[in-house]
Amino acid sequence: MVYTMRDVARRAGVSPTTVSRVLNKNTQYIADETRKRVLGVVDELNYYKNVHARRLATGRSNLFGLVVSDIANPFFPEVIRGFQRAAWDQGFDVLVLNTEYSPARTQSIVRKLVESDVSGVAIMTSSIDDTATHELTNAEIGVVFSNFCRADKYVSNITVNYATGIAQAIDHIVQLGHRRAAVIAGPEGNRTAAMIAHALVSGLERNGMKPDPVTCSRYRIDAGALAVKDILNAPELPTVIFCGSDLIAMGAMSALEEAGVRVPEDISVVGIDNISFATLARPSLTTINVPREKLGETAFLALEKMLKLKRHSGAEYSMETEFVVRKCTAPARHN
Repeated sequence: MVYTMRDVARRAGVSPTTVSRVLNKNTQYIADETRKRVLGVVDELNYYKNVHARRLATGRSNLFGLVVSDIANPFFPEVIRGFQRAAWDQGFDVLVLNTEYSPARTQSIVRKLVESDVSGVAIMTSSIDDTATHELTNAEIGVVFSNFCRADKYVSNITVNYATGIAQAIDHIVQLGHRRAAVIAGPEGNRTAAMIAHALVSGLERNGMKPDPVTCSRYRIDAGALAVKDILNAPELPTVIFCGSDLIAMGAMSALEEAGVRVPEDISVVGIDNISFATLARPSLTTINVPREKLGETAFLALEKMLKLKRHSGAEYSMETEFVVRKCTAPARHN
């Protein structure tokens, strides 16, 4: 038998409104004893919320979207966890979608979000353009981006301040006596990768090091390994390689080891992201920490705040990064 909210309310001796508030964790003015009694009846009747009925009754969706580039990339699971936990704590559901860096797939995802009538969506990928933004905001769907655009109506933006961690990393390398650096940036056409590459190159140049070569790579271990081969063929080897992500750095370390180059005795390596595997690399990876779980949590809270405002005005948020020293960096070799 399928039970309704009224059945739960009747069995628990409360109003349907009280049941709704308990199920949506809006229990500020509900006695703990009442809350427990309602939840006991919910378990007893094996009752499930009718999301579609709630949407028709209130005019609001209980669903938020989260768009990432590549769910297989270890950067994103913590972003998802932070976003999902914050949403669930407020009684909302999350639809996670994966672009795989494909423009066609991204357009399909935007259509799905509009068709699903999500209340808001966090787009934690650079593989999206202004057209997608307009489609979502025209449907009055709140959007929060990372490193994409300025805040506007129905639009918030979280800026990850990579420059802070990068400056700390370069200071560390200079103090170790390094004077020849190479850079393996992220993919061409990726806005975040371009921002990181610019911060690395300009920071190194300010310290008297013109990085050579500066190459690009996909955010994959095999791509990082392939990019190192160009560096190994250069007339003069660098003493340090800065990488646009930890996956690229781990690929670079693998290729260096295969070529008989020791890390960090011959070449130091620095990554970005501080993914969980960074501590498992051998030697453990020196990197720049991006607080990914906090990024996901902030993205949801930014959406929730924006949608509660009468004019749905977006806001700007900032996330700091921090340099983490491990065993992949050492004093520069002298020969």
